[in-house]
Amino acid sequence: MAKRRLNKQQQWRIRKIQQERTERAHRKERAIDEQLESGELGAEQAGLVIAHYGQQLDIEALEGDRKGTVCRCFVRANIDSLVTGDRVVWRPGAGEVGVVVARSERRTLLQRPDKFGQIKPVAANIDHIILVIAPEPEPHDNLIDRYLVAAENTGIPAVILLNKDDLVTDRNRDAIDSLLARYETLGYPVVRTSARTKDGEPAHQVTELVRGQTSVFVGQSGVGKSSIIQTLLPEESIRVGAISESTGKGTHTTTTARLFHLECGGDLIDSPGIREFGLWHMSGDEIEFGFREIRNLIGHCRFRNCRHQNDPGCAINEAAKNGEISPERMHSFHRILQDMAEQQARGLIAD
Repeated sequence: MAKRRLNKQQQWRIRKIQQERTERAHRKERAIDEQLESGELGAEQAGLVIAHYGQQLDIEALEGDRKGTVCRCFVRANIDSLVTGDRVVWRPGAGEVGVVVARSERRTLLQRPDKFGQIKPVAANIDHIILVIAPEPEPHDNLIDRYLVAAENTGIPAVILLNKDDLVTDRNRDAIDSLLARYETLGYPVVRTSARTKDGEPAHQVTELVRGQTSVFVGQSGVGKSSIIQTLLPEESIRVGAISESTGKGTHTTTTARLFHLECGGDLIDSPGIREFGLWHMSGDEIEFGFREIRNLIGHCRFRNCRHQNDPGCAINEAAKNGEISPERMHSFHRILQDMAEQQARGLIAD
């Protein structure tokens, strides 16, 4: 579809908005430079990004007299985009305001595409991604596989957490057991639990899972992510969404990514609800890499441009026929590749 041409007035408005943004950025940077030169700022020290609010960040001091306190900070314009969980170097100013002057190297970075297909960082320095599923809403292989493909390509270990285990009945037990066994066979840790115990305390399976780790919960709406977080952070005001009676789907209940320290030890990054990862920003090679049982087959097809459908000499299809890849995972693999191709055809990826 051809791009809509802008008239002269629209082009002028766009240039004006861009110019105003540039001027605001320059004014902010000049103000920071004046603070740095005047000696109003304290010595450089290590900090941790607790939350992100547009052009400002909440930074927790990791050393010095302010250790453990949180300060609202501005960011130098020459620093790459910062996210919750980043380690930074900052300088405290007068009162509760400071300036971030550098970002430390990241161990890991969780990213996802926004609705425009642009890659958006979500959180940094995560030890593992906890993928929450539940008997209701019914878990689907394809949605789980999308999360796992994304996790594999970030290099962040993934754990599958079945919440609401008390909702497993004779009606759905076989399907859920088969689903979880499939991922355990692939080497993914699987944990079963319910969000809270009878006395309202977090289930011990969840406590042991997050202890000493920096964790982030992801998963389909309605699976109980906010309920789990609420049991781990009882003092925090985190709303719990209910499953819609009409659709059986949950509602997003969190908005701003924030890092919390847990009483049991470790940190938790509560990120905005994500219904599913869109993978159209990935290449076919990255999709292949995201499937553990397919990864070692990359490059072994007869033809370099193999589409892994009914192509002759396809190593992946041959492995599926030999039982090395489950039919469910093959279906997910083909569907993800098809969805990616359709998104590309609609022009969601820039040339």
